[in-house]
Amino acid sequence: MRAMVLAAGYGTRLGEHTREIPKAMLDVHGRPLLEWILRHLAAQGIREVAVNIHFGSEQIEEHFRDGSELGLQIRYSHERELLGTAGALRKMAAFLRESDPFLVQYGDVVTDQPLAPLVDAHRRCRALATLLTHRRKDSNSVLELDPDGRVTRFLERPGQQERAGLDSDWVNSGMCVCSPGLIERIPEGASDLPRDVIVPAVDESRIFAVPLSGYRCAVDSPERLNQLRAAIAAHQMNVATL
Repeated sequence: MRAMVLAAGYGTRLGEHTREIPKAMLDVHGRPLLEWILRHLAAQGIREVAVNIHFGSEQIEEHFRDGSELGLQIRYSHERELLGTAGALRKMAAFLRESDPFLVQYGDVVTDQPLAPLVDAHRRCRALATLLTHRRKDSNSVLELDPDGRVTRFLERPGQQERAGLDSDWVNSGMCVCSPGLIERIPEGASDLPRDVIVPAVDESRIFAVPLSGYRCAVDSPERLNQLRAAIAAHQMNVATL
């Protein structure tokens, strides 16, 4: 299975931390943030990874090079203009179509989640996309699931009126397993994977979810960066194979 890590963002919510270096290169216990992600993918059996890059791209390429030191083959997708989380996949369509299924992971999501449950559920359900999910109140997304794990409703960045009456606390975790057919649904130009591709497919009953069973931290603020550093120091994440 091939994977794509979305690492082209500016990381502006991290303030001074990302003024001169890309978020992917933030130091986390002597390793760049992106390295924790790539080492985990390698430990899970992934061998070929695409990484989209934009701001600070030369720093990322200089550090990771071809990925061989991590047991990976890394392909870089240079984005002159940011293409969004879906547009990035469309640009790497030829690479991703050769993997059925393929994995997508946000470049600020560090996790030790086993991939096998996601892949197994994806194949068993013949899903278009199978999302890793966790429980959290007042997140950027809200998912409603049926007893079989099928996503019956997906709200991306909902306002208070949209949240009214919802009793679900399931949210998108920033990792998903996708079938190649998903690429054909991506519009041209910049686009968002949840909003423009996955949400429209919910009504077709082809989007499924698997609950988080490992550690996860989305490094989208200085506070979260410190949380990740503290979690690794406290061995809350399984770092034995990383």
